[in-house]
Amino acid sequence: MLRSAQKHGGEFAMNSKWWFGVVGVVGCFALPAHAQFGDKPAKLSLVKVQDDLYVIHNDYVPGNTTALVTNEGVILVDDKFETDHDNIMAMLKTVTNQPVKYVINTHFHGDHSGGNAKMQAGGTLAVASAQARQRMVEGKMTGLPDITISPRGTLHLGGKVAEIYWLGRSHTDGDVVVLFPQNKAVAMGDMYTNGEGTPELIDYSGGGSAKEWTATVENALKLDFETVIPGHGSVVKKADLVKFRDSTKRLTELVTQQVKANKSKADVEATMRKEFGWQDFHVQMALDGLMKEMR
Repeated sequence: MLRSAQKHGGEFAMNSKWWFGVVGVVGCFALPAHAQFGDKPAKLSLVKVQDDLYVIHNDYVPGNTTALVTNEGVILVDDKFETDHDNIMAMLKTVTNQPVKYVINTHFHGDHSGGNAKMQAGGTLAVASAQARQRMVEGKMTGLPDITISPRGTLHLGGKVAEIYWLGRSHTDGDVVVLFPQNKAVAMGDMYTNGEGTPELIDYSGGGSAKEWTATVENALKLDFETVIPGHGSVVKKADLVKFRDSTKRLTELVTQQVKANKSKADVEATMRKEFGWQDFHVQMALDGLMKEMR
């Protein structure tokens, strides 16, 4: 199914099912809920952002896949789970006969890098930050990136460009954003997600940081773009990313105030649930790390 980004834009309603799946695809596999996702292909739809730029989208998990189409091949950003590979390729064939030359992983989590091995078997080169590759090595994950960037890299293909930036810690310590300067669009990975039930997820076991997240997004906002492709959710505009940046700042300020005031863990949890939409597994996964970081 093909939808335009304009018609598909705006807030994307998600519920806790998505986030429970994320817990299972982070490197630590903190909860057994990961079995819900990655065991069968997701239902995909194709969102046209521009004539040569598409998002292969699905509800909840896995993450968005972005495709830049050129006359010499395709550059992908993220490739979902291994089980989604065939459907990704089938969807690409509806808009191009060109092969996938590169796949850029925005971070190491399996719902964004799980398709690497199958892509590589077909001749695709996988690209990621040095930190993300190291996390994949430590996690004994398949499809290790062939190329790493630190802190910046550029892919040139068919007269088009994909600029890759590591801008600091956020969701993990190895998140990158991918700028398509000719399209004035950026793929953010899970540095930015949108919709109900998708507050910022800090993977402390993966080197994430709430305190540094705001500055990292500010660095991204310095890039020249108009369109924002999130790690999960709908294609939006730069103004939406500005609002998200403000939310990350407010989160750190509130928690820092509470920690310095010696508020209890229960008090901080209540704030996170009320003000930022945290749910049980956010609390289980990140509350202790968040309070420790804000001390």
